[in-house]
Amino acid sequence: MLGVLRRKAISSASFTSCVRKSLHTVRPAVCKSRIPSAAAEEISLLTRQCGHVRNFNQLVLPGCSSNLHPERAVTNLCSSPILSNWSRTFCTNSGDTVDAVVPYMGESISDGTLAKFLKNVGDRVEVDEPIAQIETDKVTIDVTSPEAGVIQKFVAKEGDTVEPGNKVAIISKSGEGVEYVVPSEKSSEKVAPPAEDKKEEKAKPQVETTPVKEKPKGSSPPPPKRSPTELQLPPKERERRVPMTRLRKRVATRLKDSQNTFALLTTFNEVDMTNLMKLRSDYKDAFVEKHGVKLGFMSGFVKAAVSALQNQPIVNAVIDGDDIIYRDYIDISIAVGTPKGLVVPVIRNAEQMNFAEIEKTINTLAKKANDGSISIDEMAGGSFTISNGGVYGSLISTPIINPPQSAILGMHSIVSRPMVVGGNIVPRPMMYIALTYDHRLIDGREAVFFLRRIKDVVEDPRRLLLDV
Repeated sequence: MLGVLRRKAISSASFTSCVRKSLHTVRPAVCKSRIPSAAAEEISLLTRQCGHVRNFNQLVLPGCSSNLHPERAVTNLCSSPILSNWSRTFCTNSGDTVDAVVPYMGESISDGTLAKFLKNVGDRVEVDEPIAQIETDKVTIDVTSPEAGVIQKFVAKEGDTVEPGNKVAIISKSGEGVEYVVPSEKSSEKVAPPAEDKKEEKAKPQVETTPVKEKPKGSSPPPPKRSPTELQLPPKERERRVPMTRLRKRVATRLKDSQNTFALLTTFNEVDMTNLMKLRSDYKDAFVEKHGVKLGFMSGFVKAAVSALQNQPIVNAVIDGDDIIYRDYIDISIAVGTPKGLVVPVIRNAEQMNFAEIEKTINTLAKKANDGSISIDEMAGGSFTISNGGVYGSLISTPIINPPQSAILGMHSIVSRPMVVGGNIVPRPMMYIALTYDHRLIDGREAVFFLRRIKDVVEDPRRLLLDV
């Protein structure tokens, strides 16, 4: 029995040595730089586990050219359990980490600026928790974590221009590897600057010593004395240079394009707010109780603008090349000033809404605009814009058209002024309104009729009920 076992052991050892020799004959003919280390491990694994291998020296190694020998079949390979275990050990690190990438930002937005990180390396994040903010031309978009885990590394930096699909951070689902990544980043940030500072300190004395030696050679003229009346500019240390946000640059570009493209002209009128203010005062409590929202002046002006646009459809139209596009719908854009810049959310199909629906929509969009959660779809389109500068105390202004629209209505502050009513001078709450329009498309007649309709409806809201 012992003799049989010895013969089997000797035969298996000789078989392994033969396989190793055959491998040595194959390796010289193969470019070593193209053979991954995993291939050698796989072959040694096969030699230990496989019972019978036929023509093993004819195998084509991974990454090698196939023109050495024709590839032949390998019989009786116990590959399914063995190779699966081998692949699992080499894919553990990649399976543990996931990438947080820039999401899709809209059809008209191709890139954005990485404004700031909301988390730090090593912080724990949950699924869909915001990690960073991307600032675009229109809105601010969050980059969220696809899995729960720990932030292992930031791939991008604040201020970088990123596109949809770009990697921003690496998330470790198990939290492994974070403690090794963070110190290296901190050490690189802390160690590098002193080395540069030392070089600068060594270089500075050399620069400063050269002019000192030249001073004795010639006498330099004294600096000219400034006269008491000469203007002295403030020092540069009292100035701050801050880069423009993408939203501000986009607004600046669009408004300048509006001036360069449109033939801008503004016409004015004034509105007596007495009846609209009385309507609001009489029904504000009942309105809140039934609809759950306050009754404001914006809903009255939106309804007045809808009536005026239906009477003057050319104001709701737009120029497209050599054609005029008339719109059978009315989407009112409401200009909202936010801390980050001007945004213009849109009230869709305003002609089909009542006062309560308009007030609810305005409140929802304004809240989203102020907290930065408004989407691009909620600002896309719009056929006419209303800008209420009166909330800031503006008495009168000339608003600029929001391209590609053709007109914009400007509201202003309500001021009590003496007015002649029925032959008597009485104080009245008055508001100046302005209509800026594209004179290429809209004539002065239509513009004046438009403002006149606004004035009539606001001063007598019963016209909306009777449609007169």
